[in-house]
Amino acid sequence: MPNRRYVQLDVFATRPGAGNPLAVVLDAQGLDDAAMQAIARWTRLPETTFVFPADSDDASYRIRMFSPRREVPFAGHPSVGTAHAVLDAGLAVPRDGASSGKFLVQDGIAGKLPLQVHGEARERTVAVRTPRARVQEIATPGDPRLRDALAGLRLGALPPALMDGGRRWWLAELASEADLRSATPDWNAISTLAETTDSMGLFVYARSEDPVHYFAVRAFVGTPSQFEDAASGAANATLAAWLADQHALPSADGFYRVSQGREVGFDAIIELQVDAAGDVWSGGRAVTVVEGELDWPE
Repeated sequence: MPNRRYVQLDVFATRPGAGNPLAVVLDAQGLDDAAMQAIARWTRLPETTFVFPADSDDASYRIRMFSPRREVPFAGHPSVGTAHAVLDAGLAVPRDGASSGKFLVQDGIAGKLPLQVHGEARERTVAVRTPRARVQEIATPGDPRLRDALAGLRLGALPPALMDGGRRWWLAELASEADLRSATPDWNAISTLAETTDSMGLFVYARSEDPVHYFAVRAFVGTPSQFEDAASGAANATLAAWLADQHALPSADGFYRVSQGREVGFDAIIELQVDAAGDVWSGGRAVTVVEGELDWPE
């Protein structure tokens, strides 16, 4: 088997080091589950994706996503970054859509999901239609499960909510962007919250006066390890669904931008759109940082 084309990108960014890193194996035919998991463990990036030819005419390509620990049914930044890599490699050509311009169709565990494509090369943006997120529970700040994780945080107007968009997140609005950026997470409390409620952890957000982004967000993952996510398209999509449910979207057309990752050394910008049908699109730009070949046997 010839060496496989391999790229690493920064997703939701226009420069290296600003976004969420992603590895993409563009020629994944012949790799079994164990090999893909081993490669994802070796890259040690948040996710590694594997691209296969489409099985049907209504898909542009097939995708498998793996974190270093396990396969992931769906995630936003791997979907967006893989589409950028596939387009740059010439493995798929965007199709004409009736109302949304050019699009691709990604086929994976989460089903066949369309991706809108706008622009070319470094100006290109890609947005994936995320699986529908649902409100699981609306809580109070004094809820015993949330009390320790929210201790010391000044909360905003909307109540905390548990959302399920494939992965479950507790969402909590903070009073200001300054409160959000200065927050120090209580990792033990967030891990307990994640474990006892079968969720990823705590996703906090605050409205912003910045001219580029309308919200600033932080994602505190409590299990299976403790870390702050640099940029999460899927978690932000659950926030967009929650805002739509609460009639709290910041614009009449349902479009807004989010800033994430500054507190952990990144500077990602994620674009969200809630369309007329209530579907959430999560996307942005990506920049290729590494191009080469992967010498990994079948």
